[in-house]
Amino acid sequence: MKEFVVCYTLEDDIKRERIIKEADISKEQVIQEIVKKIEQRKYFLAKGDQGKYWINGSSIRYIGVHEKDNPNINLIK
Repeated sequence: MKEFVVCYTLEDDIKRERIIKEADISKEQVIQEIVKKIEQRKYFLAKGDQGKYWINGSSIRYIGVHEKDNPNINLIK
């Protein structure tokens, strides 16, 4: 299993979500899944360290996806 951290940069906030996928899933495939989810729904539920929250897809300005075990990323809490 692989763990990914997804950072949603919104108009006025930054939200992070941890996603666990199969070991053979790539970062690009995770991005494609997220983009499909945003295209299909106006709002979607994200699960972060501080609980669940609804994200309005139209307020997303940037999406970053990082593998959790990558030592080159800095996860600000």
